[in-house]
Amino acid sequence: MDRPGCESASPDTDGEGSVEAVFLVVGAFGLGVLVLALLAGEIGDLGDADGPFSVPALAALVGGVGFGGAAAAALLPNGLPDVGRALLALAAGLVLAVPLAWAAVRLSRGLRDMPTAQTLTRHHLVGTQGVVVSAVPSPGYGEVRLVVAGQQLKYAARSDTPLPAGTPVYVVEALSETAVQVVSTAPDPLPETGGT
Repeated sequence: MDRPGCESASPDTDGEGSVEAVFLVVGAFGLGVLVLALLAGEIGDLGDADGPFSVPALAALVGGVGFGGAAAAALLPNGLPDVGRALLALAAGLVLAVPLAWAAVRLSRGLRDMPTAQTLTRHHLVGTQGVVVSAVPSPGYGEVRLVVAGQQLKYAARSDTPLPAGTPVYVVEALSETAVQVVSTAPDPLPETGGT
């Protein structure tokens, strides 16, 4: 039952739009493979394919041909035969696809070769130097400030000898993620403050 003013949707029987639909399917497939390749890494075992023959480059090429071809086919006059529209759309898609493939190669290389800093663990604390900020009693813990990877961080500290605030120290052992064993690096013992 058709309502007045509304046209019923009927299948495209004369072939118009079929070229665009094919190009859109190709473009969607290429885009899907490209996103999957960039997020999950290389797909399949293509060896060490890099550059224009990598999965991201080929997927961007297919996606560009698909979407560029669909856009071009939609702009071409309907009077052209489907083969002519498909060939012109393919040429227009390639014009769009080549720069997209180049950009995909650059992006995937940038993501793959991005320098990253090593994650610091408690074992990186051994050998660092710092200063006591809260006195370290002989049986017990105080607090030290250490420079780790260019950042000043505070840690609980234990020492075999009492260390007053301001004493330069060296970490000899990482007791846990938040506590260290230190020794003084001061040339002479520092006087105890606030004492007897």
